[in-house]
Amino acid sequence: MRKETTAGGEVKVWLTDDEIEELRRAAGSRRDDLIIQLGAFVGLRAFEIPQVQPQHVKRSGEDGDHYRLRVPEGKDTKRGQGEPRDAYLPTDTERDLYQFARDNDIDDDEAYIDLALSTVRRVVTRTAEEAAEQTGKEDFHDVSSHDLRRRFAQRLLVDEGMNPRVVMAVGGWSSFSAIEPYLNAPSEDVINEAFADAGV
Repeated sequence: MRKETTAGGEVKVWLTDDEIEELRRAAGSRRDDLIIQLGAFVGLRAFEIPQVQPQHVKRSGEDGDHYRLRVPEGKDTKRGQGEPRDAYLPTDTERDLYQFARDNDIDDDEAYIDLALSTVRRVVTRTAEEAAEQTGKEDFHDVSSHDLRRRFAQRLLVDEGMNPRVVMAVGGWSSFSAIEPYLNAPSEDVINEAFADAGV
């Protein structure tokens, strides 16, 4: 886990996938785990999480073996009004959403996560504090909902080397400059691999 404090005093936490899993283990409920997954694996912003419903999940691809999650109203920094987008939905998260909806009798037009934005943020904070308690990693106390989205972007751009335009499309970034900071922050694994490849 790496922390960065901006000139304005904002603390940014760069999580690893192992630390995302530690957060998931610290989640107090299946709902709380889904909030972590929707941020870290689907790239949803905190205000987008309460928007998504079972009717927003669609199969994609020739064999229907991929999933998309329609986000009704994302963030549009250009015009100030959110535009819908189709986020990529990993199969494991799709399965967890399906089971959660089935087990909780959530209708197609009802939210998976029926919480206010402030409560979604509190769930992440509470889960991160529990993770700090369980693991002894004090930096978890600084984790916010946006740090989950930060991990999503870094995983795709840096760890996987994905085309930035693809990441912009599924993550709802409207400009390259908005995702550029994620390109400039290689993860520990990427750094180690680069040195190993160089034989240093």
